[in-house]
Amino acid sequence: MYKCPTDANYRGYADMHEAMVAQSLLATISTEAKKYDAKPIAATISCGTLYAINDEALSFAFEVLAKGTTCENLKLEIQHKPLQGRCRKCNRTFEFEITDPTCTNCRSDDFELLPDAPLMLDEIEFESE
Repeated sequence: MYKCPTDANYRGYADMHEAMVAQSLLATISTEAKKYDAKPIAATISCGTLYAINDEALSFAFEVLAKGTTCENLKLEIQHKPLQGRCRKCNRTFEFEITDPTCTNCRSDDFELLPDAPLMLDEIEFESE
């Protein structure tokens, strides 16, 4: 017999995913802070529109994990990059809109969706002396 997970179980799984991402970010930022012997005060990460990141859960997990570390009170900014398409008619790359699935240049509906942007740590800002 198969049991479908409840919403509470699914949320727990989603929170676990964000906690693992937060742990990885914390390790990377901490390593960079040691390398430069500086206190990190802000970091910017980006990911694609379809990347399954819950901003609120990730920020909360990072805040909890960072307590008592050099990353405590770090401001985490999360940017979502739009999904891109490439038109097969005019070969232009454009931001895909679900409400208007056509090329923004020539209005053709013959296009391919490009891979979603991966999760990236784009920038770390360190405290200046």
